[in-house]
Amino acid sequence: MDVRLQQLAHRRKSLPEHAEIDSLTKDLTQIRDLLVAAQTQESDTAREQTKAEQDVDQVRQRAARDQQRLDSGAVTSPKDLAGLQHEITSLAKRQGDLEDVVLEVMERREAAQERTAELTERTASVQGRIDEAAARRDAACGEIDGEAASVTKERAVVAASVPADLLKLYDKLREQQGGIGAARLYARTCQGCRQELAITELNEVRSAAPDTVVRCENCRRILVRTTESGL
Repeated sequence: MDVRLQQLAHRRKSLPEHAEIDSLTKDLTQIRDLLVAAQTQESDTAREQTKAEQDVDQVRQRAARDQQRLDSGAVTSPKDLAGLQHEITSLAKRQGDLEDVVLEVMERREAAQERTAELTERTASVQGRIDEAAARRDAACGEIDGEAASVTKERAVVAASVPADLLKLYDKLREQQGGIGAARLYARTCQGCRQELAITELNEVRSAAPDTVVRCENCRRILVRTTESGL
């Protein structure tokens, strides 16, 4: 029963879903980092676009005022008229340059938005795979835990029939010997350490009373004698 409990614990710890979830979680962390970077870029380009559009609007308004002055006939001096027309021409070029900037920023913002959308979708997809793997893991753990609880109850019943001092020794050896406190003696060989008993040791075991607790001289585990022990 103790071996079975060890096997169940190992099986629970070694479920493939654990490694799958760890791998997916690492992927999710990387994708989320990329998503944050893309969202930051999108936010930055949005502010940059707003600023560029404001610059265009300011130039457009100034050019409109100059054009209005020119059309009103309020400016009569040839020199002032020439200066005003030159400024309108300069503003038109400046507006064109700024509009190019707006277009370039818009393209970068659109690329950032597409990247953000793509990474958002990937995040949801990987999270969905993690959730699905976690559900499989939880189901497997539930099954293992159920069996372990059943075996634990059976063990308690058996342990209650074992003398307290023997059970204490067994549990101590089990802790010291990697979970195996007692081993079968098969064909004169301890199945705990796989060492064949020396002839003197074998004679001692052979002559011991059936209810005597005998132990392996090599690994010190309790030896369980059967008809196949080779005695």
